[in-house]
Amino acid sequence: MTAAAAAALVASPALAATGPFFSLRNTDFIVLLAFLVFVGILLYFRVPAAIAKLLDKRAESIKSDIAEARRLRDEAQEIYASYERRQREVKGQADAIVANARREALAQAEKAKLDLQASIERRLAAAQDQIASAERDAVRAVRDQAVQVAVAAASDVLGRQMGASDRSAGIDRAIDDVARHLN
Repeated sequence: MTAAAAAALVASPALAATGPFFSLRNTDFIVLLAFLVFVGILLYFRVPAAIAKLLDKRAESIKSDIAEARRLRDEAQEIYASYERRQREVKGQADAIVANARREALAQAEKAKLDLQASIERRLAAAQDQIASAERDAVRAVRDQAVQVAVAAASDVLGRQMGASDRSAGIDRAIDDVARHLN
């Protein structure tokens, strides 16, 4: 290793120049001086500290951006979880509403069926009442007609057998009997 270090020193550009190294005619010396002046100016104006401050500010800005991004991500995950919970709740409510509506529809259909059956039974009873009433009216009409025919026949028979005064009294009695039997 010492041989490599010796070779590096021997091959340095400062040794490649001709003449003395600390001369203003040696460009390597001028470059070295310019570099040292440049570094001195940078140190005098505290440029490295300013650069460090800028880099620190940038690092803080990046850290705060990362923290903000994490906070926003966590908030978004919470909101997403909340929406998923809400969606499950709404789905459950919707299923309950549908099931309730189905039960109500079945109940309404059963009620409508019972109402229809009751309506049919009422109409049948009303029709049977009308038929019975019509039968009674027909029997009464036939009875009335028979009474009128009987009264007419009786008055004709009595008219031939009795006199005018007997007829009048017999007709009155027959009318009273018929009225008693009808009522």
